[in-house]
Amino acid sequence: MSLVFVYGTLTARETAESVLSAVEYRGDATLHGLHRVDGRYPTLAPGGETAGRLLETDHLDALDRYEGVADGLYVRLSVPTATNDETVETYVGDPARLGADVDWPTDEPFPECVRSYVASADVHVARGASTGGRGGAD
Repeated sequence: MSLVFVYGTLTARETAESVLSAVEYRGDATLHGLHRVDGRYPTLAPGGETAGRLLETDHLDALDRYEGVADGLYVRLSVPTATNDETVETYVGDPARLGADVDWPTDEPFPECVRSYVASADVHVARGASTGGRGGAD
C-alpha cells in the first residue's frame, strides 16, 4: 500500500471513488515546503505549506493515469514524512500547462526542476492539519 498526499480534486471522496476501486483516507496532513496554486487544476509551488489528506491505495497506476503523468501534465514525487520513517507520494502539475502563475528556481525541464527542488529543500509531509502558512487546500 502507498500513502498519497492529495490537496485538490482527490480530497473529495466522490472524485477519488471515480478513479479508484477502493478509497481509504488516513487523516489530514500538511505538506511543508510547497504551497498550492490554482490554475485549470491545482498544483504546487516552492515555499509555504499545503493542507490536504492522506489517501492509501494499491493503485498508483490509476492515479498516474488520472493525473496525466505519462503525458507530462503532472509529476509524481516521493517526499519523506516529518518523522522520516516513510515516504508519501504526491503530484505536482506543470504550471505552464495548467495556466498557473508559478516560478520554479531553475530553468531545467519541469520534472527535473521539481525533483531538484524537493531534494534540496525541506519538503516533507506531517500528519495532522496545517498550523497556518502560505497556501492551503479546499
